[in-house]
Amino acid sequence: MRTVPATGRKLISVAAVSAALLTAATTTVAAAQDGATGEAAVPAAQAEAAPGTPAERLIVGYKSGATEATSNKAAEADAVAKGKEAGEDVDFQRRLGTGAALVDLGDNATTADVADVVAEYRADPQVAYVVPDRLNKPMATPNDTEYGKQWDLSEDTAGMRVPGAWDVSTGSGVTVAVIDTGYVAHSDLAANIVGGYDFISDTAVSVDGDGRDSNPADPGDWYAAGDCGTGVPAGNSSWHGTHVAGTIAAVTNNGKGVAGIAYGAKVSPLRVLGKCGGYDSDIIDAITWASGGTVSGVPANANVAKVINMSLGGDGACTSATQTAINAAVNRGTTVVVAAGNENDNVANHSPGNCNNVVSVAATNRSGAKASYSNYGSLVDISAPGGQTSTGTANGILSTLNSGTKTPSTESYAYYQGTSMATPHIAGLVALMKSANPALTPAQVESAIKANARPLPGSCSGGCGAGLADAAKTVQAVSGSGGSTGGTTFTSTPSVAIPDAGSAIESPIGVSGLTGNAPSTLKVAVDITHTYRGDLVIDLVAPDGSVYRLKSSSSSDSADDVRTTYTVDASGETANGTWKLRVQDLYAQDTGTLNSWALTF
Repeated sequence: MRTVPATGRKLISVAAVSAALLTAATTTVAAAQDGATGEAAVPAAQAEAAPGTPAERLIVGYKSGATEATSNKAAEADAVAKGKEAGEDVDFQRRLGTGAALVDLGDNATTADVADVVAEYRADPQVAYVVPDRLNKPMATPNDTEYGKQWDLSEDTAGMRVPGAWDVSTGSGVTVAVIDTGYVAHSDLAANIVGGYDFISDTAVSVDGDGRDSNPADPGDWYAAGDCGTGVPAGNSSWHGTHVAGTIAAVTNNGKGVAGIAYGAKVSPLRVLGKCGGYDSDIIDAITWASGGTVSGVPANANVAKVINMSLGGDGACTSATQTAINAAVNRGTTVVVAAGNENDNVANHSPGNCNNVVSVAATNRSGAKASYSNYGSLVDISAPGGQTSTGTANGILSTLNSGTKTPSTESYAYYQGTSMATPHIAGLVALMKSANPALTPAQVESAIKANARPLPGSCSGGCGAGLADAAKTVQAVSGSGGSTGGTTFTSTPSVAIPDAGSAIESPIGVSGLTGNAPSTLKVAVDITHTYRGDLVIDLVAPDGSVYRLKSSSSSDSADDVRTTYTVDASGETANGTWKLRVQDLYAQDTGTLNSWALTF
């Protein structure tokens, strides 16, 4: 959601959805292996000179003591033998200065062919490494005229390191559903807009004079003083959905305006917010439809989204109705990214950030600290640039907009601030990831984003998730060319009943085989079935008995279940030993079960 710099007022005030999925990520691999049967599959990126371009040469490093490490004749014989096993022609070319051998596969080999050869080398115990002879190129800067003002994409201190991801992915083939105020025509975005829908059923909210239809055009969401509640002053049209969409997928390298994070992706605008906000019922149907579900009276979606962006929110618990819609979307393979909220409060008190199965996003300012307005807490998954215009307008997030104060006028650009602006940064990153590796599940997407985040450059009191998202490192990780898809995970067994208003239960996990201390971003994934989860207190107990509070009780949190991943700074604890999850139900009338929990180091 966006905040207005002068007043701090929330523009969007509606109920929505959120949470965190609990599994570690895996990397998809090339399916080749015709001649290398039985060998480990090879990620496509490790058989390519550039994304989509098969490698023509491989660099092979032999272990010291191997004859091939010093003898060109032996390296040539080995290349021929490896090629024969893989069914390819492989020739030794020359010795590099490091002592590695450069071997050639010709210019007709497919990625699968190269993967076969790589697999043969990998299976040889005398080979220390084999990597593609990758094609490098100048790191081009987009020619969009306002790109230099987009500090949030590339600035060293607090940018999200997006340009480093563009060599691997631009989001091609992925649709992002922006569930928001709709879309007002903009030439710097139009080429990346695909069909959406207007889900607003109440004409008092819709402003356009009718109910649901296939036209998601934004007529403006302005309101007069008192229209949205006693004492609420008048407000101009926000064109909020268009600003969000521009951050995700503004047309790039077109010599004008701004650059989009996933500029090869498409945006499907779904209109749910109008005058004074929008209703849960409309948002629920939009979530369902965006992810490929069926909504009565609405035609089938021809542009099913693998990413949903919801830069909206309100107060209170996540309802079961909304949670059900989110769970179904995630089960269909759609990642749901939501704003944590702008109240400078614990996100546990605000939806959608306190729901399950979403990526909940906090906002950072240009120094990399938590933005003053951003919500925080253990339910935040990740942070991204949201800007803070109180320190200067240019310290906000620049994106596509319209100059009309009520109805649409001329297209424009403007700086906004808010967790609404941070959220599309993560939605754009997810689009880059899904384009690079379409097989990723929502759980794997979330795990990779967290595993490759960097510590916040600035401060955050109360919890800002795994850190500041790093687009380059994350995309490299899921494409197999670098980064991490998650650390070593240890899982509990068996399930444990949680007594009603009883004593605390504990579930142990024995950790061994690690060295040194636990990380500063230790992931604690929790799966608890329990009605009225506000009754619960959850603690992590380290091997030395130190206690880390994960969740406090809350009389206002009436939602069901706890299925989320907490991030704990456990860097002062020895990794190996017995860790425990301690859960206690403080109040009567509800029982539950700790189904499982996991630690990821």
